[in-house]
Amino acid sequence: MDKKFVHLHLHTPYSLLDGFSKINEVIEKAKNLGMDSVAITDHGVMFGVVDFYKTAKKNGIKPIIGCELYTSARTHKDKETIDKKSGHIILLAKSNEGYKNLIKLVSIGFVDGFYYKPRVDYGLLEKYSEGIICLSACLAGDVQQQILAGNYEKAKEIALRLENIYGKGNFYLEMQDHNIAEQKRVNIYLRKLSIDTKIPLVVTNDVHYVDKKDYKSHEILLCIQTGKTLADEQKMEFQTNEFYFKSQEEMYDIFSGDEEALANTQKIADMCNVEFDFNSYHLPKYSVPSNYTAFEYLKKLCDEGIKQRYEIVSDDIKNRFDFELNVINQMGYVEYFLIVWDFINYAKINNIMVGPGRGSAAGSIVSYALKITDIDPIKFGLLFERFLNPERVSMPDIDIDFCYEKRDKVIDYVKEKYGKDHVSQIITFGTFKARLAVRDSARVMGISYALADRVAKMIPHALKMSIEIALNINPDLKKLYDNDETVHNLIDVAKGIENLPRHASTHAAGVVISKNPVDNYVPLYVQDDNITTQFTMTTLEELGLLKMDFLGLRTLTVIQKTIENIKKNKRICGINYTQKIFAGKWKITIIWFLKNEARRYSEIKKVLSNISQGSLTKQLRELGEDGIVGRKVYPEVPPRVEYFLTEKGKKLIPVLDTMEEFGNFYVEEYIKNKSI
Repeated sequence: MDKKFVHLHLHTPYSLLDGFSKINEVIEKAKNLGMDSVAITDHGVMFGVVDFYKTAKKNGIKPIIGCELYTSARTHKDKETIDKKSGHIILLAKSNEGYKNLIKLVSIGFVDGFYYKPRVDYGLLEKYSEGIICLSACLAGDVQQQILAGNYEKAKEIALRLENIYGKGNFYLEMQDHNIAEQKRVNIYLRKLSIDTKIPLVVTNDVHYVDKKDYKSHEILLCIQTGKTLADEQKMEFQTNEFYFKSQEEMYDIFSGDEEALANTQKIADMCNVEFDFNSYHLPKYSVPSNYTAFEYLKKLCDEGIKQRYEIVSDDIKNRFDFELNVINQMGYVEYFLIVWDFINYAKINNIMVGPGRGSAAGSIVSYALKITDIDPIKFGLLFERFLNPERVSMPDIDIDFCYEKRDKVIDYVKEKYGKDHVSQIITFGTFKARLAVRDSARVMGISYALADRVAKMIPHALKMSIEIALNINPDLKKLYDNDETVHNLIDVAKGIENLPRHASTHAAGVVISKNPVDNYVPLYVQDDNITTQFTMTTLEELGLLKMDFLGLRTLTVIQKTIENIKKNKRICGINYTQKIFAGKWKITIIWFLKNEARRYSEIKKVLSNISQGSLTKQLRELGEDGIVGRKVYPEVPPRVEYFLTEKGKKLIPVLDTMEEFGNFYVEEYIKNKSI
């Protein structure tokens, strides 16, 4: 008989400080054992599903995408003492629709249902049941818990409800045997329940590590998680060392007589067919004025900007400008540039200091024309192809520096514009670096702090440093490792957990903006009241989502406060201007800053009224003897008006320097770029 078996219950290191089944080792072992499929079912999260998917596909193994969710005692929104205990349930995605439903459930568990654990209730399971196969999970499953409590009829009721939710052939009673007495007893009743209800059985091994010998490393992780030591009798530990990636033969030996339940693992695997899309983009929709297409509006903004940036738009500038616009249009990034222009424009209008630009984006004349960057790529010979290249299709990446204290205002603006559920911050993972792996392992093993500190400090501070590299380059560490049994054991244990994820946190700058709600594409996580994606920045980019770096730079905050303090302390509230010649004309831009914020909106109306009536223009004409040849009004906040002066009209400048108000409206600043 061909012994078919697929592992459908498996925890990777992304079951933080609980799973020790390293993804590459899992796939390698599945391949060596001749298994054609394997599942990932981390506790309550989907952190690792994309890495798992790619590694499996690369090695010719079918990845089955799943999760071991927590079920609430009552509803997922009930959060009282009685709700502290939660059950377990295994969900596997049959299709892409099932994968999306799984994402929704995992996200809701964190965003709405978190109480000690991210929980969902049976109402949610029913709402998002399409395209999913359900297993009743381990001893912590709701069915198994009722059996252990002696409530067979209640267990039967729950099982029938789950079958009703997922449909016949999509719900299985899950049997496990890790040589634990309770499991053997529960399995007897699960077999009876299967006969009574016609619900099929399936066999799994609750895989937490790949090889049997790895149980010690897994125990170390559990102790780090719970703050215990190996010697602590109260430490959390698994009852046996049978939670490893077993072969088909081992599983058939353990479950002799349950061949149909074993074969059902392959049947389930064959039903699961999820494909990730790495070739589509999910950029948010930028609303342009009704009489424009997105490209036409971008071109309009760029045409206006390029004339402001350059006194004379030469053929070289024009050719470079047209080339970049065509590349941006052909690659489908028109809305990307409009989105970036929009929130940077918001920041500048609202007195939020923005950096001049960094990285390859500074090589784009379109970015320069849109005032996304303030660095002239022509003057400094910067290459556009480093930023965007038709021969190397990748999402553009513009990192923007904002005032540290006002960065959140820009993020709030983006959330308001595109929808709160379309914007999310991004997760990042802290890992066991070499020194930390040594220190954490030493604490759990009961090794003195002094020795742990001594060993850790022998590992150099260097990029991509590992324990193995340290042993090769530091003879003192190698000698200690070879001659001291305690140190030898410590380093071996530390090497086992090195580079594993230790905890999740929020990326300092990353923000994702999506076309539809973010949880249509990726699962969400909650970290210190911040909603983040469960996928890292690089994974989001691979999936075609728009990732932005909103960097909070303290330097900009210091600069902005310095300028504000100088104005305040030196009583500078008159006119501070620069100037520039435009085709034989001088341009002066006047911006109104209202001194009484309480009267802000009424004052703005008066400002606009004054401008529209031309009273200020008339006053300036009288001063300048008809030196003004043009005027352009910008009604946004703060309101501003541009005046174009003839050479003769330049005499206005020293006159304006002495004026502190026009009518009822204070002019605190003139802005003109000095470039004569």
